[in-house]
Amino acid sequence: MGSITRSFANNITTSGVLLPASLNNNSIANVTAYNAAIATGNMVLISSQTASNSASISFTTGIDSTYKEYQFWFIDIHARTDDVLFHFNLSTDGGSNYNVTKTTTFFIAYHAENDTDTTLAYVTSFDLAQSTSFQNINYQLSSDAEDSLSGSLNLFNPASTTYVKHFITNTNIVHSNPYSMNAYVAGYGNTTSAVNAVQFKMSSGNMDGTILLYGIV
Repeated sequence: MGSITRSFANNITTSGVLLPASLNNNSIANVTAYNAAIATGNMVLISSQTASNSASISFTTGIDSTYKEYQFWFIDIHARTDDVLFHFNLSTDGGSNYNVTKTTTFFIAYHAENDTDTTLAYVTSFDLAQSTSFQNINYQLSSDAEDSLSGSLNLFNPASTTYVKHFITNTNIVHSNPYSMNAYVAGYGNTTSAVNAVQFKMSSGNMDGTILLYGIV
């Protein structure tokens, strides 16, 4: 017993912290099971798509009644054409048509790199009023090699056949001037049909970047 006690004591720091050597299963990578009381997160990765000089990215599977909320995460979306808009539309027929009627709001905050310009503004030209057009979710993107867009879109209860389909987006871009430009869009797809597909593309030209689709438990 004495040798065991001494061995254990040798793995305790002077501040009373156990050293990793005192534990056999000390790496999360080696844990094979979690106690049911431990929260492991509420985001479930459904799919990931990466564009490489692509015209669009479409998610035509994985959006159903499994989750009440879905999140799309945009990672370094890069425009191949200068001064274009990243936008999206919804589908109720598995992606055959992206033409759901939408009513939306759009506002931006931006700040110039040289600190000469700061603005918070509502952009009436980018909102929609009962329109089937694609919804812009940022201001003009630069095609400069180092410039990109990142952010997210939340889509709520798309499988509902009772309610309209609310969504919220938040994105940040490097504008060509250059600015840091943060855009917020919110609205709803005015349909009681289930939304089961979403498409993203530029207003003109192709794009690069990755989009992740998560279900929220």
